Amino acid sequence: MEALLSLLAAATVASASPGDCSALEGASGDVVVAKANAIPAGVAFRPDDRTTFYKSVPVDVPFCRVEGRLEGTIGFELWLPMAWNGRLLGAGVGGDAGVFNYLDMSLRVAQGFATVTTDSGHKVTDAHWMRVPKARTDYEHRAVHLTTQAAKSLAARFYARPVARSYFTGCSGGGRQALKEMQVHPLDYDGVIAGAPGPNMPLQSVRMMWFALEAQRKPAAALSDADWSLYESAVTRACDPLDGKVDGIITNPLQCRFRTAKLLCKPGQGEGCLTPPKLSMLNAVIAPLRDERGRAMDRGLFPAVRTRPGPPSPLLRAMWADAAHDDPDWDALTFSRTGDLATINRVMPQLRADSTAIAPFLAANRRAIIYQGWQDPSTNAGPTLEYYGALARDNGGLTKLREAVRLFMVPGMYHCRGGPGVDTFGASGHAPVSEDPANDMLWALIRWVEQGVAPARIEARKIAGESSFTRPICAFPSSARLEQGAWTCRHDPALLAWPSARLKR
Repeated sequence: MEALLSLLAAATVASASPGDCSALEGASGDVVVAKANAIPAGVAFRPDDRTTFYKSVPVDVPFCRVEGRLEGTIGFELWLPMAWNGRLLGAGVGGDAGVFNYLDMSLRVAQGFATVTTDSGHKVTDAHWMRVPKARTDYEHRAVHLTTQAAKSLAARFYARPVARSYFTGCSGGGRQALKEMQVHPLDYDGVIAGAPGPNMPLQSVRMMWFALEAQRKPAAALSDADWSLYESAVTRACDPLDGKVDGIITNPLQCRFRTAKLLCKPGQGEGCLTPPKLSMLNAVIAPLRDERGRAMDRGLFPAVRTRPGPPSPLLRAMWADAAHDDPDWDALTFSRTGDLATINRVMPQLRADSTAIAPFLAANRRAIIYQGWQDPSTNAGPTLEYYGALARDNGGLTKLREAVRLFMVPGMYHCRGGPGVDTFGASGHAPVSEDPANDMLWALIRWVEQGVAPARIEARKIAGESSFTRPICAFPSSARLEQGAWTCRHDPALLAWPSARLKR
């Protein structure tokens, strides 16, 4: 497959005229372009996005819409703007994939990017796709890699010149895809943006599965969304002032100390507190997850991080029932933290994205930005900090690592966006305001790759009507602090202390 795509890249440049959209249709080995339609300017084009949560914004620039598949099962779309800036942008997808990221494609094609996305090798409507070994491997890493190669070949054919620079952006599962590109396919992209990547997805999934089941087993202790809001608000009130401004945002939870016992209901109190069973459940959820022998499997949650109440999500169920056990009728109550984790690591060995062996990526002068919301309830911040610390340890130290890979911790942000803090800064799913690297993470990455200027801070925004505001997010190991009425990025020793003591497992 890879050899075929290389031949395509070398042989097809002269086979079609620049801008000849229909000439891209047809099959070449495992690459099939089913449709290639010219979309005219000014039509406010939107694809049929009813099956995806990556909803498109209207596109008014003219482009060639390419719809295709690889190896019969890997779907992709490639949008080729008539006014091309020479760059390719890969757009990752999260969750259990099976959809296209029309949002990032539509946001960036107007800026001149050729944009590409893949469903990762299955459709969202495919029941029990995790029972198929090829679908699992494509989901882990192959689909993005093969789609990228095909996109570069098709773009070279369409424009009669090769892609000059290529970038990838994604959050959640898309962030994990970005890390896999850095780790496994380091020459695919000149730069990647990995948001909320969940470097150890299997272990994160064990945590989420276990406590969802615990809530089912102990309904009197189950925490509602209101209970989590109560906890989040109490912690925020206690720790908000530490950064110099009371604004409902905790800049660095590592500096926060909060006793959950303050939330215990007093005699006769029925509201604004937690019953003893609920408090016990809260303490168990935020503490390090323990295996069946009582050994810590992770380091727990940071203060103010809420979690998702309710039963296990469909993705969690699919991971254990379909992938780990190959049994759609699997009884979730038999779930084993230790045993099922070992099984999923064996069945899907490339699902983890915590490899620190990135020497080829660094040697090729590639660049990566990782970003993570401090209050992310889905892919928690702790593993991302641990991974960055491990990257520094295994790649010449923090100073050396920062020459190529930088981490931005986002105060008050939930999963990819949302929460009380700023959550719009030109990352995946974020509407670009301009091409200014000062407030757009993608353009900051581009300037880093193409001009050698590493980003130290990005002016992020919160767009919420009258409560809209801006605030910098700072490159690790700095945090924002208000000094004499202005936000500055200051070295934060607390950030360095935590990942250096990472759990060995």
